[in-house]
Amino acid sequence: MTEILAIDDDREILAVIKKALLREGYQVTALEDPLQLEEDKLGRYQLILLDVMMPGIDGFDLCRRIREKVDCPILFLTAKTEEKDVMTGLGAGGDDYITKPFGIGELRARVAAHIRRENREKTHTICIGEVRFSMQERKIYVQEHELVFTKAEYTICEFLALNHGQVFSKERILEHVFGFDGDSNSSAITEHVKNIRAKFQKFGINPIETVWGIGYRWK
Repeated sequence: MTEILAIDDDREILAVIKKALLREGYQVTALEDPLQLEEDKLGRYQLILLDVMMPGIDGFDLCRRIREKVDCPILFLTAKTEEKDVMTGLGAGGDDYITKPFGIGELRARVAAHIRRENREKTHTICIGEVRFSMQERKIYVQEHELVFTKAEYTICEFLALNHGQVFSKERILEHVFGFDGDSNSSAITEHVKNIRAKFQKFGINPIETVWGIGYRWK
């Protein structure tokens, strides 16, 4: 399910956004206070709606901060539509803006359009819980300590993490890691997962969950 994060200090606007997008089948997290944002959970969202004028930190500064951690579209909600403000928002890492006051139809259409187009390759980092993936380096960190994985182990972790919450069979994971023509069989995935868990266990975590009779998922 597509997850959307909406941050706006206006409770009524948040309620309108949440109601409108829930009807479209999206899962929506609404946050009034931007300073309460849990940045280690940003990797779960496929799109972020961000108000510009907020207490504590404005949307532009918050966008600059979180853009280093996410690749998903960031849409500003703003009454500031002068060219310099638009340029500031786009320069901060935003993808688009929706002018307040906005109609429900426009909101739904803009969100749907960005999600449809969102097939960009992940190039920065994703953070899920205590685990951080550096996509360019193809490295995984826990509490800023690098864990050393083989190519296959890393690929399994990245595949499951990018699709966290979804359950994949050993055969589907095998296909992703080794391709259709690979010589390995599904028992190799079992062994890889065992090795991955052992490395995470040193930090007291086990992010890969076994779903008995089906396969594995990233918690």
